[in-house]
Amino acid sequence: MTSPQQPQPQPQPETGAPQTGAQPMPPSPELSTPFEQGGPPSPVPAPGPMPPAAPPAPAQEPGTMMLQAQPQPAPAKEPGTMMLQAQPPAGGHPEPKPLAAHGPGKEGGTMMLTASAPPQAPQQHPQPHPQQQPPQQPQAPLPQQHPQPFGANWQAAAPGYVSPIPVRPTHLGHALAAEWTKIRSVRSTVWTLGVMTVLVLGIGVLVATSVGSMDSVGTTSPLFFGLFGMLLGVLCVLPLGVLVTSSEYGTGMIRTTLAACPARGRVLVAKAIVFFGLTFVVTTVVTGLVALADNAMIGGISKAEIGAADWLRSTVGIGLYVSFLGLLALAVGSLIRHSAGAITLMIGVVLLPFVLSMFMFAQSLEGLRNFLMGYSIPNQLTVMYGNKFPFVDGGPSGWQPLWIVMGLAALALGGAYAALRQRDV
Repeated sequence: MTSPQQPQPQPQPETGAPQTGAQPMPPSPELSTPFEQGGPPSPVPAPGPMPPAAPPAPAQEPGTMMLQAQPQPAPAKEPGTMMLQAQPPAGGHPEPKPLAAHGPGKEGGTMMLTASAPPQAPQQHPQPHPQQQPPQQPQAPLPQQHPQPFGANWQAAAPGYVSPIPVRPTHLGHALAAEWTKIRSVRSTVWTLGVMTVLVLGIGVLVATSVGSMDSVGTTSPLFFGLFGMLLGVLCVLPLGVLVTSSEYGTGMIRTTLAACPARGRVLVAKAIVFFGLTFVVTTVVTGLVALADNAMIGGISKAEIGAADWLRSTVGIGLYVSFLGLLALAVGSLIRHSAGAITLMIGVVLLPFVLSMFMFAQSLEGLRNFLMGYSIPNQLTVMYGNKFPFVDGGPSGWQPLWIVMGLAALALGGAYAALRQRDV
């Protein structure tokens, strides 16, 4: 390859050496001693083994300078290193002539640049021709998953995966199962209902034994004597109703309950149903046993005729009345959220009207005294057993005490539901 348009040196008559703008080229170890003007060169042997020289170019003219690229034998050589080598003419040095940019073999003094391409490493993985590549199968896009709302079946987002855990929407039955687990696993349930059973049965049997030794009880129903044990049994049901809700506020368990069941109305309804069902069953069974014992021990000395309505009101009616009274305590506990305060308030509701009416001796307070005593809890229980206090003028009768306590419990539960939705836990 000929170097294009190289600068032409200007000869100097004194020394005969060409002057160029570039620095003089250092002598190669392959060259002989400096040439003498007009005489043949005197070769000097090289001190060591000469490296193999590149083969001479064909049809080389005298005075031709060749640039040939060859790899260096050094260990850190790089491919494509260019080496400049000068070959002296065979017949001495003629007069210097300007360099001409001509092709090889044209005139003397032509400068040639020969470059050898560096060796290329063979490709280990040749790419096949685009036409020979097998067609790629299109991949099916992955299903896009979308967030599902709370309580929805999230398995629909991944049709290829089936969870071993059953996923189903929650309902009231789950809340009932949770509340039943709570109420039967705490000690307060066993103690309160156990003490109530012992008091109602024990006092009922003791009263029947003492009255049975008498000659006659007149027209008093033998079922009436179960009242004395039930008056104390009510005081055991009220604390249990309060603790069903207030205990969770005291321990912080209400946060876990509402986190598992965010529907707060469902939680309150589940508590009310479980408590009412348990209290009704236990109270009805206990009152039924007491009624059977009293009738067996006092029925022979009583002149009262006992019908089916009397039996139903003295057993199932008493069970319903006590259960709704416990629901009233449950609602008060949910409103106050403090166990001691709610229990104290409910005991005051049961006993305070009757106790206050006993100290109203003034003639001007007679109407208020009759009202408080007639609608007090002890007198309503007496009416449910088929009698009433002899010194009470007015008040409910028949099944009216049950409707009254049902209305009070419904109002209290409505207020508890509104407070549970509005207030934080």
